[in-house]
Formats: sequence, structure tokens, C-alpha cells
Amino acid sequence: MHSDEREARLEERIAEWRAYLLGHQTIHSADVAELEDHLREQIDGLTEAGLDADEAFLVAVKRMGDLDTLSAEFAREHSERLWKQLVTPGADTSEAETSARREGVVAVALAVLAALLIKLPALFGLDFVEDGAFYARNLSFFVLPVLTGYFAWKRGLLGSAMLRWLGIAFVGAAVFANVYPFEPGGSTEALTALHLPIALWVAVVGAAYAGSRWRETAGRMDFVRFSGELFIYYVLIALGGGVLMAFSALIFQAIGVDIEPLFESWILPCGAAGAVLVASWLVEAKKSVIENMAPVLTRLFTPLFAIVLLTFLGTMVWTGAGINIEREVLIAFDLLLVLVLALLLYSISARDPQSGPGVFDVVQVVLIVSALAADAVALQAIGARISEFGFTPNRVAALGMNVILLVNLAWSAVLYIRFLGKRGTFPEVERWQTGYMPVYALWAALVVVAFPPLFGYL
Repeated sequence: MHSDEREARLEERIAEWRAYLLGHQTIHSADVAELEDHLREQIDGLTEAGLDADEAFLVAVKRMGDLDTLSAEFAREHSERLWKQLVTPGADTSEAETSARREGVVAVALAVLAALLIKLPALFGLDFVEDGAFYARNLSFFVLPVLTGYFAWKRGLLGSAMLRWLGIAFVGAAVFANVYPFEPGGSTEALTALHLPIALWVAVVGAAYAGSRWRETAGRMDFVRFSGELFIYYVLIALGGGVLMAFSALIFQAIGVDIEPLFESWILPCGAAGAVLVASWLVEAKKSVIENMAPVLTRLFTPLFAIVLLTFLGTMVWTGAGINIEREVLIAFDLLLVLVLALLLYSISARDPQSGPGVFDVVQVVLIVSALAADAVALQAIGARISEFGFTPNRVAALGMNVILLVNLAWSAVLYIRFLGKRGTFPEVERWQTGYMPVYALWAALVVVAFPPLFGYL
């Protein structure tokens, strides 16, 4: 569809929305004009962010629904028709249909490629179970380069200098993951397997996803939003795949065929790798739709996590008990804090930055402050463990991650409280979070590159 036709159709939709509001006597024409100006601003912003005109209109009307009851009614009454038009383009949208079909074919082909790559080492005699350490260190390289290539293709980065640098980053990471003489079963090898995907995801996949917008707050926020929605889609695919395999095992068992070896050797690893590409494609293709689901989940779990942390801290104060300083407990505690941070990041990315402070923002501050207190307690426990048993790779890695989390949460709390007190703006919170993202990638890269030789590859 040509740009003139798109603009004409957008104007048609806006006129339809305006007529709907003017049809209600409870709202004056001057108010409608003001609302229309706001709607057009929202559409312009969303279009600049990469949405097409139909998607931008749909999202903008939904956001307007938060400001105006009639807009909310309009969104509800017209959502089904708009949805059908978005996911089932008509005859006049053959260009968009062809593009969507081509993108689907490319995504499925890349998913098959990722599934085959994870089986490639088997050709050289490396077993998925017996050589688990090799697969753990190299897990990122079976999927993330393919995913990076998908985004490079979508963003028009093929052949660019940026893509060459991303390729060099993958090669360098592969060298550090495989040339070190790791002690079998040692801590530094496990830390490499854990931190390498983090560094590559934030610094390489994120750069490919955002393209030329990677240095911008909006570009990084889009990547945060994509990461959260990818996680939701991936979990849904995994659940569906699990149910499918359970029923498959049952019906094949009825005729005396055991498919468990096939499941463990092929279906599980290939499915897990390919699902990342399929989920990414779904997020990209349906991003204006899933946008409705993810914010609901964050609004549901943010207060629940805040309650859990507050209850934990209150119980600890009431009983006078300290945190168990066993390694497994501290790792689980750190994972909880990372999960809280991910929830906070996604909540920020899903929020309209132009809206004023509300009740949910107060809940966010409670979550941040409680996570900050829990992080301080965890740091005290890690310090006690180091003073008693000395420095090890795991303790130093945990110490560094908790210090990074502490800084992030502390300044987030300051900025959020200033926003609630109307002495700061929400974009300041966004800029802090997106500006801090490279710190996690740098720390993860430091653990991968420096920790093995620093601790004798133990």
C-alpha cells in the first residue's frame, strides 16, 4: 500500500473516532478537538517508533482510553474489526501480506537452522549429556547468532559495519568460551556458561534489535519490551510443547513404542532452540496485540512480589534470623532480586511516560525499596561468607552482581520518589534504566574473560 493510501486510511479512522465522540452529547466539540490533537501526537510518536499507521492508531486509541471514557468505549466496540484488519489484511494490502509471508518463511527457516546447529556438535562425537559442559558454555552460539541475523535482516543491517562488529563479538566470545583450560566441573566454567548469554543478549542481540536506535532511550526500551514479551511467548510455546509431547508419549506407548530417546536427543534440544526464533517472530509480528497482555501480568505480579519481599523482611526482623549463607541459598536469593529487577524494567517499559504518577507507581516504589533492603541483607551475608571462607569465583561474582543491583535499585528509588513528588519526570527513570543496561553486559563479559585466569580456571 502506498503512503498516500495509508495516510488516507488513517485519516478515515481518525474521522470515524471523532464522529463517535461527537455523537455523544456529554462531550463538546472543543474537547474533541483537544483529544484529537493528543491522539495525533500519540500516533506520530508510535509511527516514529516503528509501528505502521494501523498499529499506531490502535495503540493510541487504547492509550487514549485511559484518559477518556468514550475513547475506551470506542476502543472496545471497534477492537474486533481493527484486530481482524491487522492480522488478516484485505485485498488492498497485498504488499503487506507478501511481506508478512516472506518474514514468516525466513523466521521458520532460521528456526530450523538453529535447531540443526544445536545438533552439529553431535557430528563430531559430542554427546548432549556426556559433554554437557561443552554445550553449556556454547549454548549461546547455537541460537543468538541466528537471532542476530534475523534482526539484522529486518533492520537492513546486512553488509553493514555494525553487523561486522557484532560478528566479531560472537567470534571473540566463542574464543573465550573454548580456549581456557577449565577444571572439569569447576566454578569458573559454570560462571562462563551463566554470564556469556547475558553479555551477548544485552550487548549484541540488543544492538541488532534496536539497530541505529541502540544508543537512544526509546530503542533500548523497545528491546526491554521485546525481551519481556519474548519470555511470555517462549513460556507459552514451551507449555504447549510439553502438553503435546506428554500426549504423544501416551499414544505411542499404547502401541508399544517408546519415544523418550527421540524426545531427549532431538525434539527437546531442537525444539528449545527453534522456539526462540519462532517466539521472536511472533513478538515482532503481533507486537501491538501482545502489548495488552504483558502490562497486565506486570500489574498483577508487581504487588505480589512487593508483598513477598515485605513479608520476608518483616519476618526476618520479627524473628531476628539472618540469611542462610550457604551458596545455593544466596544464588536463589540473587535470582529473586534479578527477577524483581526484570519485573521493574518491564513495568517501566510498558508504562506511558507522559502519564502522571498513580497508585501503581507507589507500588513500584514499595517494590524497589523492599528489593533494595533485601539486596543489602544479601550483601551482608555474602560479606560474612567471604570473611569466613575467603574469596572464590562464585562469591566474587555474587558480590559484584549484588553491588551492581544495589546501585541500580538505589538510584531508581531516588528518581521514582522524585517523580512521585513531582520534582522529577518519568523519562528520567527510563533514561537511568536504559543507560545502566550496558553495566550488566560489561560485568558479565568481565566474569567470562577475567575470572577463569584470575582464579586458576577452578
